Amino acid sequence: MKILLKLSYLGTGYCGYQVQANGVTVQEKLNEAAQALFGHPCDIVGCSRTDSGVHANEFCAAVSRKGETGLQTGIPIGRLPLAFSAHLPPDISVFDAVWVNEDFHPRYDVCEKEYLYRIYNRPVRSPFEEGRSCHIPRPITDCDLARMQEAAAYFVGTHDFSAYMASGSKITDPVRTVFGSVLERQGDVILYRVRANGFLYHMVRILAGTLLAVAEGRLEPDDIPAVTASRDRSRAGITMPAEGLYLNRVVYPGHLFRTGKENR
Repeated sequence: MKILLKLSYLGTGYCGYQVQANGVTVQEKLNEAAQALFGHPCDIVGCSRTDSGVHANEFCAAVSRKGETGLQTGIPIGRLPLAFSAHLPPDISVFDAVWVNEDFHPRYDVCEKEYLYRIYNRPVRSPFEEGRSCHIPRPITDCDLARMQEAAAYFVGTHDFSAYMASGSKITDPVRTVFGSVLERQGDVILYRVRANGFLYHMVRILAGTLLAVAEGRLEPDDIPAVTASRDRSRAGITMPAEGLYLNRVVYPGHLFRTGKENR
């Protein structure tokens, strides 16, 4: 069996999730923690490749012994989150662990992901929001927000999202199904929440940038279907900064999880 970890992290100090040569990554820290905990190298496969500066409220990663398909440990599964977190820096925390079958894949078995994009909307920046939201000083009024929500609804459904994919991306199938696309205001923070069966490179940040273009009057809400149909990246909005983006939730089919006393 493998162990599926659920973790959260603040991505400010990392060059994304995936191990790479040019900087410290979340996966690197997980690898170090797993080796310290289990006493041998492990393979840790994540559900996504979040970019540099992107955060996660819920990120999933499967752990197996390096070179093998499974993992054995005498540590009770319920104690693994605390044991893992003891070996991790304070900006990464494991909050849940469950057994899964050896053929489980944390990326390919996903049926839905939810991302949040966080906009801090006050004239003066906040030190408490620095690196954790995108600061937009120009007031976004309730009327602007209503226009943004009207536009966001057009993203729902199955579409070719090429217009909202980073230029130069090597993805060959840009069709995705968006299940939900909504905005809400929480005090000085505007949250954009989007759920889909998958996302293209920079897709959420470009969707958020397109909604900002609607708020600023550079696009009308009913322009969105034509922008989407054009598959032309230049017709959509800017790519918003990574600091406002959070992977918020990852959903798997329930039958993939082990049940019973082994997950207590």
